[in-house]
Amino acid sequence: MSPRKQVTYSQHPNHAARAAHAKGEKQFRTYDTSYIRPKRSPVVAVLGILVLIAAIAAIIFGVFTFLRGCNASHLLPEGEQVEIVVVEGEGPKSIAKTLLDAGLIESSASFTDRVNELGAESALQPGTYTLTGGQSVDEIIAVMRTPVEAPTFTVPEGSTITQVANIVAEASQGKITADDFIKASSDASKFASEYPFLADAGNASLEGFLFPKTYPIDDKSTAESIIRAMLSQYATETATLDWSYPEGQGLSHYDALKLASIVEKESDTDHRATVASVFYNRLRDVWQLQSDATVAYFVGHDPTPEDVNTDNPYNTYFNYGLPPTPINSPSLECLKAVCKPEETTYFYFYFEPDDKGNMKYTFSETYEEHRAAFE
Repeated sequence: MSPRKQVTYSQHPNHAARAAHAKGEKQFRTYDTSYIRPKRSPVVAVLGILVLIAAIAAIIFGVFTFLRGCNASHLLPEGEQVEIVVVEGEGPKSIAKTLLDAGLIESSASFTDRVNELGAESALQPGTYTLTGGQSVDEIIAVMRTPVEAPTFTVPEGSTITQVANIVAEASQGKITADDFIKASSDASKFASEYPFLADAGNASLEGFLFPKTYPIDDKSTAESIIRAMLSQYATETATLDWSYPEGQGLSHYDALKLASIVEKESDTDHRATVASVFYNRLRDVWQLQSDATVAYFVGHDPTPEDVNTDNPYNTYFNYGLPPTPINSPSLECLKAVCKPEETTYFYFYFEPDDKGNMKYTFSETYEEHRAAFE
């Protein structure tokens, strides 16, 4: 009889055997085997941590060096200039970004940290700055702590629209041309809804209303924005004037402005109210005003005898009453003189410079007295 082959339950497991195997495996996983595991050296563990830290540090250093190299490569070349703008209310972080983008600083933090150290946050001024590559952060901050004076232009008393237009064109460096300004100020009705005192001017130009003063101008200025600034100034300056006298003489505010513009050219600081009285007397008695200033307005120079004999709406030797529009932008003092003239019986005046160059005025009631003054 051949020997019987030994077959274990694991080779041909039945249900009971599989269950026993599973139970044994589960129990084995719960045994505490730490006492039979190999012991780990604490030195090796520490070395592992140090190696990890060193690797992380190397990565950080590499990234920092790379970024720093990138920033440095974008710095503005030393001596090269760039213009930056700091707007009203802009904070150090926003300014730092502008400086970084312009290549003036290596990092935003180099600027903001230094601003904080100096306590200069509230001292940084808005404005347009021309900065130079190679300037230190402290030098940039010092520049920005210095108030920037905004560009301005001045309209002298007695200026015409054409003269104002040329002043604005020069102040804006040609960004606003003289033609653009003249065109924008050619029709008072366009601004009448905002400035009711323009109502009587109708479709006439803004001649006379562009108040003589000093005004700011910047890259955002337009002909219209400057005109509105001048009209607002006119409203402010004339708000307290008492117009009752010219109104009592049958003049509107616009008529009073026309008269003031004539007084501006025909008088000095000491004789405005007296000169105004002469023109009021002529208007009252329906005399021609006979003002050389109105003739000069349309011919563009001191009038000659031929100019005086030229027929033109502004020639007050030909026409009665006031000219169609003011002939310039008069001073507040001339407006005051028209609102409160002297009470005189003069119908004539003549002036010429004396030995010291000061204007000498002679006022007369009759034509004979007037001729005697200059003969």
